[in-house]
Amino acid sequence: MKKIRSQLVKTMTMVFIGLLIISLTSPVSASDQQALVDRARITFESFMADPNMTWLQENLHTAKGLVIVPSLLKAGFIFGGSGGSGVLIVPDAKTGNWSEPAFYTIGSVTFGLQIGGEAAEVIMYVRTQKAVDRMLTSRLKFGGDTSISVGPVGAGAKANVVADILSFSRSKGAFAGLSLEGAVVSVRDKWNSNYYGKPVSPVDILVKNAVSNPGSAELREAVAKAAKK
Repeated sequence: MKKIRSQLVKTMTMVFIGLLIISLTSPVSASDQQALVDRARITFESFMADPNMTWLQENLHTAKGLVIVPSLLKAGFIFGGSGGSGVLIVPDAKTGNWSEPAFYTIGSVTFGLQIGGEAAEVIMYVRTQKAVDRMLTSRLKFGGDTSISVGPVGAGAKANVVADILSFSRSKGAFAGLSLEGAVVSVRDKWNSNYYGKPVSPVDILVKNAVSNPGSAELREAVAKAAKK
């Protein structure tokens, strides 16, 4: 019986990991990427209207960057995992304008007694330039030299913030308290190339401002407007 259960666990784990990899690496069209940008704007605006996200709203103007993940899937049977796609945007310190979006994937596999699944909206508030610089590389693991913690929530929430990145998450409109410690963030080069019509790196998009896509205007304007309040 133990042997059968062990084999079942291994099989379920491999199935989950396989489905996660397929979902994050399957071919996509420019319309898929635009849909993600549009969903990122909707997610951002819903967080800005949430009375439990006052800390994020009040401190948005000091952010070095935002990672917006419209849907981060948590699922598992004994072994759990999470994965999703999102965009990173950063502000221009001189103009206050926000950059074009760069596309990333976020994923992790963790051990625990988890049964069922959950999809969460996530916004990561990047508070240090060091963290932004690390995200310009092809791959980053949260923890170690780039720390991440769950952000303060609730009306009038206050905190002594020391982490490089704060994560805010909601599931079905309610605070989810999702820990992203140990999650791996990777650049979606093909997505970036498809969206901007040529091979580009995060540096080209976020630092050099070498490319643009009119489809991101509503997202960038929504963030810029909220950051000026």
